[in-house]
Amino acid sequence: MTGIIALAIILWPPYDQQPPVHTYGDTALSGAADAEGNGSAGEASDNGLPGYTILIDAGHGGKDPGAGGASGEEEKDFTLSLARKVYALLEQDPLYNPYMTRTDDTFIELEERSGYSNELGADAFLSIHGNTFQDSSVSGTETYYDAASSFPLANSIHRKLAGATGFPDRGVKQEQWKVLEGNESPAILMELGFMTNPEEEARMLDEAWQDRVAGAIVEGLKEYFSENNRGDGLSDEIP
Repeated sequence: MTGIIALAIILWPPYDQQPPVHTYGDTALSGAADAEGNGSAGEASDNGLPGYTILIDAGHGGKDPGAGGASGEEEKDFTLSLARKVYALLEQDPLYNPYMTRTDDTFIELEERSGYSNELGADAFLSIHGNTFQDSSVSGTETYYDAASSFPLANSIHRKLAGATGFPDRGVKQEQWKVLEGNESPAILMELGFMTNPEEEARMLDEAWQDRVAGAIVEGLKEYFSENNRGDGLSDEIP
């Protein structure tokens, strides 16, 4: 009888156990196709997976805490929390195959993050960050891209973020951040707000704020794919 009870415990995990999150290297398709390989409607990614493969990068991690917040909180924890929310929203849509560069407090080199994206054949790479500055009054949301081909993605998502964060709009900017440089897919880096600004940090750490911003990122991502797969030749241009 004792053996049967032990087996039952193994087979039925606790109800509050979190579902597995797909990171680079997983073979699971994150809900994009069933066991027989029947995928959702839509174009296949270059990697052969049905739908769109999205790599979500929670900035920093492990020995690299990132920005120190006004309250003492660390950027690496904020980015992971928000990245998980974006992942969860995308996982609900069979057209998207979300992956994460990290799912816990792990340090990953910047080159490895872009390498994950390239080997995965991602259709988009989204790097999530919180900003920092010596002057604690500085505030706002800004989105970065490197290659010109990534501008439409940056623009589509930033349009949604500008309203969702509730912070000043600092615009879309081109910058050669290392995590973007080696990326072969459309890749952006989002600085969602300044953790060194006490008011912004407090809102960034709020669950409701994170839910709203995660929704805006996903909405902008879906708008990007919709606009760039209409077949009418329309796309955003760099101003």
